Amino acid sequence: MLNDAKDLQAVYIVCGYTDLRKGIDSLSNIISQTYGMDPFQPGTLFMFCGRKTDRIKALIWEGDGFLLCYKRLEQKASKFQ
Repeated sequence: MLNDAKDLQAVYIVCGYTDLRKGIDSLSNIISQTYGMDPFQPGTLFMFCGRKTDRIKALIWEGDGFLLCYKRLEQKASKFQ
């Protein structure tokens, strides 16, 4: 279940390109092996950007399991077109 963002204690944005085909296990391995951080730390959001910068994945441990979010950003149409 998605908790309120006000409970977040830290947000980390992983620099560089991440293969967004990766799932929860692979992304949590990147967090622990590459950055030496604990992906099971409650209240910590990890964000990953794909090669196309309009796609983002976020991973958070909620105490009873991981929540994996995926967002594809859309360009807003200009009102002057």
